[in-house]
Amino acid sequence: MRREETRRMTITAVFAAILIMQTFLPNVGYVRIIPALPAITTIPMTIAIYGTLMGTKAGLGFGLFWGITRLIVAYTQPGNMVSLMLFQNPVISVVPSVLAGFFPSLITKAMGKTNYAKLGYIFSGAVTALTNTIMVILLTSIFFMHDPASLVHYLGNYSSSTPLILILITALGANGVIEAIFTALVVPVIVTPLNLVLKRA
Repeated sequence: MRREETRRMTITAVFAAILIMQTFLPNVGYVRIIPALPAITTIPMTIAIYGTLMGTKAGLGFGLFWGITRLIVAYTQPGNMVSLMLFQNPVISVVPSVLAGFFPSLITKAMGKTNYAKLGYIFSGAVTALTNTIMVILLTSIFFMHDPASLVHYLGNYSSSTPLILILITALGANGVIEAIFTALVVPVIVTPLNLVLKRA
C-alpha cells in the first residue's frame, strides 16, 4: 500500500512539474498564433494523460490544479485582453479545467477493459480538449450576456445583432478543434507505453 501511494505521489509530482512548465514557459502550454485571441493550449493533453492513468479523483484534483494556475496566469501575465477578461473570472478558469480532468478517467474506465482501449484513449483526449473549450464558451456567454459589447470588441468585427455564443464559437471554436485533434492523436501514443511500464512497476 505504501509503495503504491509513493508511486502515485511521484507520478503526480512529475505531471505537476510538467503542467507548471507548460503554464509559465512561453509558447509551451499556451501557443499564441493570433495575438488578439486566446492561445491554443497543449495542457489538455497533460490533463488527459494524467486522468487516464490515475483515475477520477486524481483527475479532478489535477484539473483543479490547472484551473488555479490558469487563474494565476490571468492575473500575473495575461497574453491578451480576451484571456484577461475571461480567465480572471474564477468560475471560467476553474470549472472547465476540473471537468476536463474528470472525463478522461471515466472514458478509460468504460473502455479500458475492452478491445477498444486504444480508441478510448483517443476519445478521452478529444473529450478533454472539447470539454474545456465548450465549457469556456458556455460560461463566458452566461457571464457576459448582459454586457457582450465589452468582450466582443476584442474578438473581431461582428455585427451587434450577432448572438454572443455564436461569436464565441466562431472566435474560439477553431482553437478547440485544433486542441482536440492534437490531444486525441498524442494521448494514445504516450498512455499506451506508460501503462505497460506502470503495470510492470
